[in-house]
Amino acid sequence: MQISGKTKITGIFGWPVEHTLSPYMQNAAFSHCGLDYRYLPFLVSPDRLSNAIEAIRSLNMCGVNLTIPHKEASLPFLDSVDEEALAIGAVNTIINTKGRLTGHNTDGRGFATALQEQGITLEGCKALIVGAGGASRAVGHYLSRNAKSLHIYNRTHEKAVALASFLSRTTGNAIVVKDLSFLSDYDIIINATSLGLKDDDPLPLDTDLLSPFQIVCDLIYRQTTLLMKAQQKGCRTANGLGMLLWQGAYAFELWTGTRPPVDVMRTALLSIAK
Repeated sequence: MQISGKTKITGIFGWPVEHTLSPYMQNAAFSHCGLDYRYLPFLVSPDRLSNAIEAIRSLNMCGVNLTIPHKEASLPFLDSVDEEALAIGAVNTIINTKGRLTGHNTDGRGFATALQEQGITLEGCKALIVGAGGASRAVGHYLSRNAKSLHIYNRTHEKAVALASFLSRTTGNAIVVKDLSFLSDYDIIINATSLGLKDDDPLPLDTDLLSPFQIVCDLIYRQTTLLMKAQQKGCRTANGLGMLLWQGAYAFELWTGTRPPVDVMRTALLSIAK
């Protein structure tokens, strides 16, 4: 792939960002489609976020993805935010249209599509999200619209209360739980914490309380100890690689107006993910 005077730049802003797998799948997709685009990682500290977002305009970048900790903090620096991202309260994709920056969120759609690919439906389920960060907002937005009930647990109780209050503005079915002693009551359980990124991390929940035929999801990209133990209990499992794939595919389409080559992106991710 050659760089030309017309090459359009996209990328990802994060702190940290070295772990990102997005450049592999996005650049593979650009190459496959013959698009003169490149996707780069940018290490952006929280105190420089406003400068970095302004640089999208200044450098005439096509747009960027946002990851931890910038998804919520970015909203005040944008010219507009679409309805879905406003409902979620976080942005993971920015588009630059002739100097006007618009925020979108493709995380929730990515999560839902990844589960649909595996034949998992969210309609009428009783769901639990463990964690109350930016990813929980996007996943919670979709679950609150489709699940029979949505329960939220977080080690910092106040954050769970704040997230439940935010989600309940539109659906009213988000409930905070103070402990995880009734795990077998849920149809689907989602770990949206960072526990599992390291092999020596403690488990985010007690897998001995799981029951067969439950669905356990981990938004971490790889096979975690949580998922392995859940499988041993007879649970159906899914890691976060599918969500990463589909949120990236939706972002690709927003930037380029081109149908994303999902299979090419999936192959690129699987070749690098561990």
